[in-house]
Amino acid sequence: MTGQALYETDEEHVRQFSSLPDTRFGKLADVLPGQPAPRLDRDELRARLERMGRGAHADDQARPVALPTGFAELDAVLPGGGWPVGAITELMPETQGIGELSLLMPALAQLGRAGRYLAWIAPPCLPYPPALAQHGLALERLLLVQAQDARTVLWAIEQALRCPAIGAVLAWPTSLDDRRVRRLQLAAEAGGSCGLLYRPPAAALQPSPAALRLRLRSVAGCLQVEIQKARGGRAHAVVMHPAAAICA
Repeated sequence: MTGQALYETDEEHVRQFSSLPDTRFGKLADVLPGQPAPRLDRDELRARLERMGRGAHADDQARPVALPTGFAELDAVLPGGGWPVGAITELMPETQGIGELSLLMPALAQLGRAGRYLAWIAPPCLPYPPALAQHGLALERLLLVQAQDARTVLWAIEQALRCPAIGAVLAWPTSLDDRRVRRLQLAAEAGGSCGLLYRPPAAALQPSPAALRLRLRSVAGCLQVEIQKARGGRAHAVVMHPAAAICA
């Protein structure tokens, strides 16, 4: 796979993905380069999440503290041995397309096999279904949300995090501060999901109440993962992940 394997914008991809049942909150054909983003229908999204939530059976006593990443070296330095559950993780790549999505693929596939939904909110590019399927993701359980403004993006993230049927929320917010991160943290605790926020490199210079913060760099064809902050984990630990660079 090339470095753009998880992100494509060709018409065939749009045709394939637009037929999936969980892409109603923005047809992909409407968000191609040069096209205006679709308008998010809040009422429709709220109703959809409520229906999904009614089918979930949340059990706080059985809820794990972490979701294994699928990479033993990374799990060894993360609090609880994986991605924090019921908490916010911030991933801060130096630039897009260096393998920042590949770190999540094993965990996301595991959530899909367990019957949980995955929400992708305001991704900078369109996810490419064949590549996601190749990584084991259940496409029928992928919810794509496109929004036009920063405020709506944050609202959609919070709603998704509070839904017990959603196992992980991947989001690319453009505007975020301590207060908003704390609010999202409370939403993740309520829903029991993994909140995974992709933020720009400059965010690493700002404090954050997120449970886990990772800085990602491309080094000699590998992805360098540096723990900037970890509750109960090894802050400043560095892990080199050679396989991560095969896909964005």
